[in-house]
Amino acid sequence: SIPLLQAAKKKNSVNLLELSEAELEEQFVRGDGPGGQATNKTNNCVVLKHVPSGIVVKCHQTRSVEKNRKIAREILQEKVDLFYKGEDSDVFKEKKASEKQKQEKKRRAKENLERKKLFKEMQQLDKE
Repeated sequence: SIPLLQAAKKKNSVNLLELSEAELEEQFVRGDGPGGQATNKTNNCVVLKHVPSGIVVKCHQTRSVEKNRKIAREILQEKVDLFYKGEDSDVFKEKKASEKQKQEKKRRAKENLERKKLFKEMQQLDKE
């Protein structure tokens, strides 16, 4: 089973719950990580909190404050949707479907590897 809030950040979700700006608290803080002076001296990291649910998102993916604000709102909207809808959320369903595809791909790769091993063994037997 997939932890609900880890399923967020899927792009294809269409019918998510809408967020009103009145429910949000926004802060701009200094980012961290690689980038040196460009990130350590500017307040371009966005911390967005959805007050009713208590969900907090921190976004520092770009150097642009406006882009970070937009990305943070998208992530928060998906997390809030997951929080309220749970397993009925489109985000959760998409994540589950992608996990299933990933497992199927792994299974097929394993089968192909087994076939190759068998083929090599057969060739070795034929040579002897």
